Amino acid sequence: MRRFFDTLRIRATSSAGRASERDARGLSVSDGVYFVVGIVIGAGIFKTPSLVAANVTSARSAMLAWVLGGVASLLGALCYAELASTYPHKGGDYHYLTRAFGGTVGFLFAWSRMTVIQTGSITMQAFLIGDYASRVASFGPHSASVWAALVIALLTGANIAGLKQCRVLQRALTAALVLGLVLVVVAGLVLTPAPAPATAATATAANPAFGLAMVFVLLTYGGWNEAAYLSAELRGGRRAVVRVLVIGIGLITAIYLAVNLIFLRGLGFQAIAGSDAVAADLMRRAIGPVGVPLISILVSLAALSTMNATIFTGARTTFALGQSFAPFRRLGRWHDGADTPRSALVVQGAIALALVLLGDVTRGGFVTMVEYTAPVFWGFLLLVGLSLFVLRKKDPDAARPFRVPLYPLVPVLFCGVCLHMLRSSLAYTGIGALVGVGVLLAGVPVLLLPRARGLARRRAAEARR
Repeated sequence: MRRFFDTLRIRATSSAGRASERDARGLSVSDGVYFVVGIVIGAGIFKTPSLVAANVTSARSAMLAWVLGGVASLLGALCYAELASTYPHKGGDYHYLTRAFGGTVGFLFAWSRMTVIQTGSITMQAFLIGDYASRVASFGPHSASVWAALVIALLTGANIAGLKQCRVLQRALTAALVLGLVLVVVAGLVLTPAPAPATAATATAANPAFGLAMVFVLLTYGGWNEAAYLSAELRGGRRAVVRVLVIGIGLITAIYLAVNLIFLRGLGFQAIAGSDAVAADLMRRAIGPVGVPLISILVSLAALSTMNATIFTGARTTFALGQSFAPFRRLGRWHDGADTPRSALVVQGAIALALVLLGDVTRGGFVTMVEYTAPVFWGFLLLVGLSLFVLRKKDPDAARPFRVPLYPLVPVLFCGVCLHMLRSSLAYTGIGALVGVGVLLAGVPVLLLPRARGLARRRAAEARR
């Protein structure tokens, strides 16, 4: 039997193996940075600054929260850099969790990523696009859901078409997004008059809660860990993923700080804390009513960029699930001509469409998807942080091109952040969180199938070799 975990070439057939060899040379460091930036800088930056400001006591505290968000993301990136450079694999987190904790945990992660984490994130962004698109062309009371389903189908189709098409699309979307953010910065610096002194001065929020503010900040920074799923497809050796993570997070932090400084300069702290659409308020103040549709286009570009990158990386874990577990073996087929896991993309798209229906029925849309994904995401991210300790002990002789500096302090701090976010995602969310956890637990009966259970044990044994 072929070893699944001791090679970069993930094979369902010999032709899929040849495709995987080409994939390992398919992405440059700049491609990886585009994907990371595209995933992280989504539409959240146009919403969360006001939520952060509403839960801190001053503009200085708000900026501190955004700096700490970048630091926390960098801590996590350093942990992922060691894991991804030591064990480069298309399965990413799935591979690390299986090596560290066995096939059962690996299966439950892959199951949750297929049914909750990635598909929920895709649907979340799709609903956001639907909300804005419905202001231009409405399909009635279910317009946002119709737009969401349409966007999911179109982007999934683009990924199915092939790696080349997906890569070009991601570059175009990310470049358009960054250009749009630059325009917001320019509008804030050049066109927006400074707010009145009373507005710009330090203000006190009605219910300051710095911990809750960090929840919104880290939500906005979320997604950098997706670089792990590119590690086996990056050119430049095992340390390439380190460059992707450090450069990507550095750019993201700089952009977030610049955008928040512009919001503070153009609107003032009090106005930001009381705004429901801070970017729209800034553009309206800068160039008048025409600024509102412009910012709507920018929000849609942000969501499209995040969706496309998430669809790309999410399908890789679903593909790994098919490679490892017999009940899902059809998902482990790699399409030679397109260099993509087409079956995995189709199933991922179908689940995302089902979640659109869930969001429509609950009438929660975007909020329902946030609740649905958060607890499961942070729970497994905590396990990935812990896997660094486990794998150093289990596999001490492995070649580690990059080692986490200040070990064990950095991974301990990262695990602490994950634990706080897990608690917060359960404390501050509603029924959507219960549905997400329920879907995760629904994977247990599948794992109990004799063939799945036996294969899980074999895959875990292969991972240790």
